[in-house]
Amino acid sequence: MSELVDEFAKHVRAQTKAVGRGDVAAGNRHADKYFDAWLALKEEYGDAGRDGLAALLRHPDLRIRVMAAAFLLRHKTAEATRVLEEAAAAGDFAAELNLERWRNGTWTLDRAPAASTEE
Repeated sequence: MSELVDEFAKHVRAQTKAVGRGDVAAGNRHADKYFDAWLALKEEYGDAGRDGLAALLRHPDLRIRVMAAAFLLRHKTAEATRVLEEAAAAGDFAAELNLERWRNGTWTLDRAPAASTEE
């Protein structure tokens, strides 16, 4: 599982660098890879995978903290919200946008499982 967390962080960092040099195509490829790592974490490990990703909420790289927080809003609401609020206060537009989507109910990165209708 730690390999997937490392992959997530590696590709967030690589996306940031690619976009910084104007290579949007490479940035998108890295985004696909960190999203794949996220999907594997939650599908293969469930909440344990989410908890593994939560270690990145304390990562020294702000972009990695923000991205992990964006994916963990439902699972680690208080900690993820704090990370995003701090980043938004420092002018991070992605953090601000994720908070807005969370608060207005349009956030969709990790929806809660549907309630069972079996009786």
